[in-house]
Amino acid sequence: MKTLSLAVLLLSTLTTGLIAGFFATYSNNVMPALHRDDDRMFIATMQHINKAVLNPWFLMTFTGALLLTIAATALHISGDARPALPWIIAATVLYAAMFLITMGINVPLNDKLDAAGDPARIADLAAVRDAFEAKWNAWNHVRTFTSIGAFACLIWALVIHVRHTI
Repeated sequence: MKTLSLAVLLLSTLTTGLIAGFFATYSNNVMPALHRDDDRMFIATMQHINKAVLNPWFLMTFTGALLLTIAATALHISGDARPALPWIIAATVLYAAMFLITMGINVPLNDKLDAAGDPARIADLAAVRDAFEAKWNAWNHVRTFTSIGAFACLIWALVIHVRHTI
């Protein structure tokens, strides 16, 4: 059971870290770069990204991190590694918050942007962009901070886990 709880905790930390890096890259690089583009290029690029991100590797990592963190919580309820449990619970709450923000705010904004259609045929590109960019960025920053927080909690949980099981 010690090996299983450690393996699940390691995998939850890895997948959460990957997602935190993904969102941080958007906050720090992708969106500031796209902000410099004209409305047509911004909308077209985001529409392409929205399609490309829906791939098995991303979806497996994004949902896997939540499921693995929940599993890590269950595996740490009793035993020598129990002292790591509060940090794993904190990570689970933070990651779940990020997951809900993504599904409740960012994905619907992506869907609305995609529904606007071909940027070459959008009559008011500025209005479409204005309805998307600031809100999407603000909530992406929240996703970035919550996923980084979850990642930090899991790193600390690993430290505690190892200290109490070796």
